[in-house]
Amino acid sequence: MPNSSSISEFLLLALADTRQLQLLHFWLFLGIYLAALLGNGLISTTVACDQCLHTPMYFFFLNLALLDLGCISTTLPKAMANALWDTRAISYAGCAAQVFFFLFFISAEYSLLKVMSYDRFVAIYKPLHYRTLLSSRACVTMAAAAWGTGFFYSMLHTVNTFSLPLCHGNVVNQFFCEIPQILKLFCSQSFLREFWLLVVSILFSFGCFVFIVLSYMQIFKAVLRMPSEHGRHKAFSTCLPHLAVVSLFVSTGTFAYLKPSSLSSASMDLVVAVLFSVIPPTVNPFIYSMRNQELKDSVRKLRRILEYKRKS
Repeated sequence: MPNSSSISEFLLLALADTRQLQLLHFWLFLGIYLAALLGNGLISTTVACDQCLHTPMYFFFLNLALLDLGCISTTLPKAMANALWDTRAISYAGCAAQVFFFLFFISAEYSLLKVMSYDRFVAIYKPLHYRTLLSSRACVTMAAAAWGTGFFYSMLHTVNTFSLPLCHGNVVNQFFCEIPQILKLFCSQSFLREFWLLVVSILFSFGCFVFIVLSYMQIFKAVLRMPSEHGRHKAFSTCLPHLAVVSLFVSTGTFAYLKPSSLSSASMDLVVAVLFSVIPPTVNPFIYSMRNQELKDSVRKLRRILEYKRKS
């Protein structure tokens, strides 16, 4: 019977059986990864360089882009390397690191989305108090709290998970180290300790979701009472991208971890994991920039500056 002390590596799920399909997966993941790097990197650089975007909303955009970069960089590079070199192995320490950083970035992002809903709530429901309630110090504190929550949550789960004995081999049925799949390798008597942590996590996540829903109920009430059509359009243009990101994040996460066992299979779990861990970090920059003219103008201005410097 293997245990955690005798296991030096884990075997991840093979993305394909043939060499041609493995290389196809490599190029597909590489394209997605480069798109995520480009989108999130462009938003980060634009917000950091343009003084006009040094506002609370764009400060949180910057944090979200950094979290998305971290999230997708935790899973895809290893998956691409395994597909390219035709291997499935990941070291025990590498697996623990992957679990820690994935949980860190995901939970910090969820906490940040709650903060961003509060930002939109204050901007629309209490505009006269916006600068007071969302001062520079308050924004930094809230962003730090989101990152700190992610760190605490991730550390708690990672330490607890990798201190439990493993009784069912070292094969992880996922393309990255994911706690639900690692739980299947635990000895049955050790599962309850992690189970209660998961229950607390679900309750915390539900609390965040309720906060976001209540915030948007108040936001929509305030928007619909606006006499100006231009004001309503501007308010919706800043709120709808955030609402779309929240919906994508919550729906894919809920289906990934709370789907019925009858729908669980290796192929289905793989598809859902890609939807949850890869798609949101890739499409978030495009969702936020699609209806944000101010951000588009700043990106164009930054591009012109870079082109001018390159020519000179």
